[in-house]
Amino acid sequence: MDAAEHLLADRGSQALTLAAVAERAGCSKGGLLYHFSSKESLVKGMIQRLIDEFDELIAAQDDDSYSKKYVAATFAAVRQGRLRRWAVAVGAAGDPSLLAPLRRAMARWIHEGLADEPDPMAAEIVRLACEGVWEVATHAPELYDGPRQDRLEKRLMAMLGDRAKEREG
Repeated sequence: MDAAEHLLADRGSQALTLAAVAERAGCSKGGLLYHFSSKESLVKGMIQRLIDEFDELIAAQDDDSYSKKYVAATFAAVRQGRLRRWAVAVGAAGDPSLLAPLRRAMARWIHEGLADEPDPMAAEIVRLACEGVWEVATHAPELYDGPRQDRLEKRLMAMLGDRAKEREG
């Protein structure tokens, strides 16, 4: 999958063939076919890996608010350079049905735990703003350097409020 991502990033979706991926990965086409029976199964695998990795980033965050975990995971993904994976995998999915798992995951990420938030609408707005961060950081990363990312993350977290204070009050 790494070889496919690099190939997509370097040469675009038209260059994504199983032969080219096998060559880039340094394995035989037969070896690649053992794991991925088609280009579509390779793209599905890449998309599922994206979903799994972002779920893991969310789970790794230390907060009781899903929205704050989501914000922290978003900025962790930006800082770790994981955005290229999103861009290339989505770009490789010429068939909209291949993106169905990603669409379901995005709906889950946007809506999960909203009812538990002190201000569900603010939480949804913050999560949608994170989607904008992904988009801009994917296509124009120079617009958000480290300090600007830090300020934006802090502001989005502040918009979610302090749950501990709200429980006390």
